Amino acid sequence: MRNFDDLTEREMLALAISNEEEDSRIYADFAEGLVADYPASAQVFTEMAAEENGHRRQLIDLFVSKFGQHIPLIRRQDIHGYIPQRPIWQLRPLNLESVRACAHDMEKAAARFYRQAITRASDASIRKLLGDLAAVEDRHDNRVAVLERELLTPTALHTEEEHERRRFILQIIQPGLVGLMDGSVSTLAPVFAAAFATHNTWNTFVVGLAASVGAGISMGFAEALADDGKLSGRGAPLLRGLVCGLMTMAGGIGHTLPFLIPDFYWATLIAVCVVVIELLAISWIQWRYMDTPPLSAAAKVMVGGALVFAAGVLIGVS
Repeated sequence: MRNFDDLTEREMLALAISNEEEDSRIYADFAEGLVADYPASAQVFTEMAAEENGHRRQLIDLFVSKFGQHIPLIRRQDIHGYIPQRPIWQLRPLNLESVRACAHDMEKAAARFYRQAITRASDASIRKLLGDLAAVEDRHDNRVAVLERELLTPTALHTEEEHERRRFILQIIQPGLVGLMDGSVSTLAPVFAAAFATHNTWNTFVVGLAASVGAGISMGFAEALADDGKLSGRGAPLLRGLVCGLMTMAGGIGHTLPFLIPDFYWATLIAVCVVVIELLAISWIQWRYMDTPPLSAAAKVMVGGALVFAAGVLIGVS
């Protein structure tokens, strides 16, 4: 790898051309990845890609006038200390916040590069262009804001925000809620059956832990394998499976942890209180994100939880 301070003016201009071309292609990839769900925001990145192409042409014209037709291939990854841009596939599925944050980092990195390059250039015309481009990159955050004001009308912005909310619900809230419900309700029977059958808190804890982990693994795989998200629009199956599995384990472990208390009656009382809190949390999530009436959500969850709890107790004392 080369050190930046060892680059000649010719090589620095070649690197600048390569950087602008890569940034332009990344913005075009952002636009292509967002156009289906966020057409207005995609247009912003299309405009930014065009601007980077304009910078590339300016740099090429200057390079040709100074050094001739052949431009050596020098890329960011060839320079010691430079961090290559993340490829688009590592950012998928794309969302507006991550894409905007990436674009912000790209513009700041470009401005730093031009300021560093100025210190290595002695030719007046090269220094002038590098300084102009550094100033442009510094202003790009404001340019993005201007483009968004021009292209993101209130209607388009509302549509994109609603789509982002829907995707968040489908990818995070829904699998998490399914997991929490399964973990909180389905593990009640084995935990309290073990508690009332043995009156041994440690054995009950072991049963609850095993049931929670097993249910988490099972639900995680079921969620990930049931739907690849391509037709339903529910997003990455691995993310949904991870969320569902973790929330399933959390729901079961919540009312299992009190059985670490040696006293059986205190442990059972606290576990019952935790169950009530878990069921109320499920009801709140259904009301907050699923538009389920609060009383209806609470009644359904409480009835289901009470039936499973009663089944566990009856099995344990029989």
